[in-house]
Amino acid sequence: MEESCFSYNKLSGQLFTEDNVSLNKKENSGDTIHRALSVYELGRKLRQLRLKKKIALTDLGKHTGLSPSMLSQLENGKMVPTLQTLVRIAMVFDVGLEYFFSSRRAQRLFAVVRAGERMRFPERPDVPNPSYYFECLAFAAQDKGFQAYLAEFPYQEAGRGTEHFHEGSEFLVLLEGTLRIHFQGEDYEFQPGDSVYFDASEPHSYRGSSPQPARALVVTLPPRL
Repeated sequence: MEESCFSYNKLSGQLFTEDNVSLNKKENSGDTIHRALSVYELGRKLRQLRLKKKIALTDLGKHTGLSPSMLSQLENGKMVPTLQTLVRIAMVFDVGLEYFFSSRRAQRLFAVVRAGERMRFPERPDVPNPSYYFECLAFAAQDKGFQAYLAEFPYQEAGRGTEHFHEGSEFLVLLEGTLRIHFQGEDYEFQPGDSVYFDASEPHSYRGSSPQPARALVVTLPPRL
């Protein structure tokens, strides 16, 4: 079974796999893994550790059974190390695997997500005609105080989308098209530039009401303590 890329939709509480998402650009599973692991800067940590111990690439290669060329590519971020490779390297330097995944630079407060790196998820993986699609805008940032999404709402002739709710609050500003939000038994229509902040623990739903898909910036915030 192939490895999957997982994401959790806080807008509707759904779990997604690579099978039901799409990328803004063509990306295979290897590219996805490389992009996901790049935020941990494994190559930089490996090089930093090797230089600190004053071990040459050739000597590290003898200890790990890996070629100096491969180790150089790992340090330069051109290759993604397997778990077995990291275990070998960790044993040589007498560190735990957590060194590579939890010892990140404290000043990393600037997390960039390029447009072509985002994945596009449907409202729910089991719905044939989703009422919206969304892209995570800040997946590269860790320990976020909120979640940010770019959402797209296809046109629906009548009715309303499936009601859902989640903990915390939600903020939405409409960028394009027109959108209807059903909340506490009432329908509210939004034009570009309109915004709304509401208690997301109350059941709500969305419906695109313009021929062209409506697009909005959506921010969800955790409950207040």
